[in-house]
This record gives sequence, structure tokens and C-alpha cells, in this order.
Amino acid sequence: MVQVENYTHVPSRDILCVDVKSFFASVECVKRGLDPLQAFLVVMSNADRAGGLVLAASPQMKKVFRIKTGSRKFEVPEDDPRIIIAPPRMQLYLKVNELIQKIFLRYVSREDFHVYSIDEAFLDVTHSKKLFGSAETIAKKIQADILNELRLYVTVGVGDNPLLAKLALDNAAKHQTSGIAEWRYADVPDTVWKIRPVTDFWGIGKRTAFQLERMGIYSIYGLSQMPPSYLKKRLGVIGEQLYYHSHGIDYSRLSEKYKPLEKSYSKSQILEKDYHDPNQIAIIIQEMVEEVAMRLRNHHVDTSVIHLSAGYSRYSTRNGFSHQKKIMATDSSKELVPYFLEMFWKYQENDAVRSVAVSCGGIKRKTSMQLSVFEDYTKTLQQEQLERTIDKIRDRYGFKALMHANSLVAGATGLKRSDLVGGHKG
Repeated sequence: MVQVENYTHVPSRDILCVDVKSFFASVECVKRGLDPLQAFLVVMSNADRAGGLVLAASPQMKKVFRIKTGSRKFEVPEDDPRIIIAPPRMQLYLKVNELIQKIFLRYVSREDFHVYSIDEAFLDVTHSKKLFGSAETIAKKIQADILNELRLYVTVGVGDNPLLAKLALDNAAKHQTSGIAEWRYADVPDTVWKIRPVTDFWGIGKRTAFQLERMGIYSIYGLSQMPPSYLKKRLGVIGEQLYYHSHGIDYSRLSEKYKPLEKSYSKSQILEKDYHDPNQIAIIIQEMVEEVAMRLRNHHVDTSVIHLSAGYSRYSTRNGFSHQKKIMATDSSKELVPYFLEMFWKYQENDAVRSVAVSCGGIKRKTSMQLSVFEDYTKTLQQEQLERTIDKIRDRYGFKALMHANSLVAGATGLKRSDLVGGHKG
């Protein structure tokens, strides 16, 4: 018997998830007087190197040449002058983003508007319908305003909650001629349950998909029919969350602060031997922190409390150390690695280490980007884009697809662990 959740007592609002199509590339096209949908353009960092990284590609580059975020310069055909390679201009993108936000705020109050990323945002238009019409009508008005004033194209997902709006955007709106798709609770069996593959579902990466396969779950429909208690037992809090998400249920509300989704994200290792060189331990900590940070970004959360512990050799007269530190909320590898290494060098006692554990707590949903007044915000945005690009490459090709050179030195464990899934050979 097909199991469908009772939606009587779940939140039902009118949420828009708005995405600017190929944002960086489209802005560069407009600045050159080109049609973003027709031009062949990529935004590339380090374009002077063969390994230059594509940060954004126009729709035509994706369609004709299969070039997308994460592609390398050597993959981009030499087709001058048709193909344009543009260097990233983060300050320009921020300025355009501000103009887009001003358009959004014509239709919703600030408390009903949340930035999801530099090119994506959520709008709660429940109270706006009295002034502007249905959710779909508001979506069309926003599309028209942004196109007429900024020459940029946007796609919109409409749903009863942020999750359904996001799923509608990613899995339907981007493929519709109108650029708009509406998914409601009543549509779940014909929409959410038919998302293929499962990694196209928000929040399910390759590692989670592998865990689900080991449980005999190969589809979102199959996930929805599992008892939530069983999923929680096997996968923890995330398992229970996935169950409700598979039914299109999301209790978050844009005008309210998000509650922590999970107590912590952590990773631990019992090393194959005693490590006497603290420099080798530092490399292992760096690798582990980068993996945990990638999970934070994949789940769109920040950490504000970090914890590091090390267990010493069985031959040591000391047990090891365990310390934690409060930090500014972040999901950035570039920020987290130095924090952990600072703790390590402060508390390590030049004793042989046999186990290491890193943990990120104080978890909160990432609702906007934190830009420090002490930092160059263009560099902050560029770093976030770079890290998310690296995440996509690692998710597609494995963690070892992009690793630091020091991960190849004697003692590093990242390369070996990258071939393991859940501690076992894949």
C-alpha cells in the first residue's frame, strides 16, 4: 500500500525559490551587450593556466560544448572569437545582486526574504498575494522586472514550503519554457517521488545515496515508504529528516530563525600506526577538516563551535588532549583549517599520536553569507564560489580528484581514505 503523509498539520505557505540563470556568465554577457541565452561565454579563474577553473558557463556553453562549473581550461575549445573567456569580477556581481534584491523587496518584506546564495533566494509571498495576485503571477512579475531592467533571465520554483520550492526549481523550472514550476503537497507522488537519480534530490549526495543503496533504497519513492524510525536508527537525525523531505515536508519558515538541524558534524580516525612527527598529524587534520567542511556546505549549514581531540600511543604515559573553541559561524575550509591547526599546535605535546577526531558543533542553517567588515568581501565571495566548485568536482570524481600536494607526502591518509566509503572499499 502506498504510504502518503497527512498534510493537515504541516505548514502551507506560498514560497518562491528564485535563481538567476548562469548568474556570473549572464552578467558578463550583458556587460558586453550580448544575449545571455545565445552567447558562448565562460567565467574562468586563472585563465592563464591550462588548469584554469570555470566558475560559470553560459547556457549555450553548457548545451553545445558541455562546459559547466568545475570544467578546466584545457576542456574549453579554442574557438575565437565565438567563445569568450572572462575573468571573474566579484564586485560587479555583488552590485548586480544588490539590484536584484531591491526588485525582490518590491514584493515582500525583508523578513520574508532570505538570500540562499549570491544567485539564489527564497521569498515568502503568502502575504503579498493580496497586493500582487497569485504566487505564479508574482513569479512572472519578478521575471519581467529583472529581464526588463537588468537583461537577466531567472527561473522560479513555487511550493508550499522552501523545500518544495527548491525541488521545483532544480528539477522542473529550469527545464520549462516559462522558467516557472509549481510543486504542491498534492503533487508529491507525481513530482518529488519521480526525481531521478536520488542525487538530484536536495541534500542527497553520492555518499548518502550509497548508504541508502546499502539499505535497499534506490529511489525517492522507496525512501518515502520506509519507516522513519528505521531511517533514524540507520542514519541518525538526517535519516528522519530525509523521510519527511521525501514526502515534501519542511517545517522551516523564512521569517523565523532556523533551529540547529544536527548537534555536530564530525570525523575520526584510528591511525594505522603511531605518528611521531607532528607535521604529519597536521596534514591529517587538514584533510579531515576539509571533508567535514564539505559536508557542512552540502547541508547548507554553518558551525560556530569546533572540537579537536588526539589520542596518544598505547606506549605513552599520557592519554592525549581534547579541546574546543568558539568561532565566527562559517562553513569555509579556508577559515576552519587554520582554527583547527592553531588548536593542534597549541596543545600537542610532541607525543606519538594514534587517533584523531575533529568535530563541528553549534550548527545552524546557513541563511545568508557572512561578510566580515575586516575582510575584502570580493575575496570572500570568490573563495566561497571556489570551495563550492571544488565540492562539485570531488562529489563527481571523488575526494582525491582535488587534493593538496602535502596529501601525497608520507604519513598523509586522505588519498587512501578517498577510496573508502563508510570505512570500506567501494
